[in-house]
Amino acid sequence: MEIKKNIPNNTITRKLNELDSQTGNIYESINIIARRANQISSELKTELNRKLADFSSPTDTMEETFENREQIEISRYYERLPKPVIIATEEFLDDEVYYRHGEAQGK
Repeated sequence: MEIKKNIPNNTITRKLNELDSQTGNIYESINIIARRANQISSELKTELNRKLADFSSPTDTMEETFENREQIEISRYYERLPKPVIIATEEFLDDEVYYRHGEAQGK
């Protein structure tokens, strides 16, 4: 997953009218952002696990596990990434998130 470089690592105070301008409803906007954050989190976790699986072997001892510098660097890279909620919020505000309304229930 490619992360844009201009996304901050820490939280930012947002104006509510920025968040609800696209949907007209703050709760709907937050729901869209939360769902996208879950997707991003799953993608990052899958990507990290795939990269770390390259380093695992069934015969590793505890000493060998702690000495693997490449594995440590990969883990540190993912720790320094912005949180999924921040990424999702930036994507939402930049109109990069596709969402649609489902069919109304009971009609």
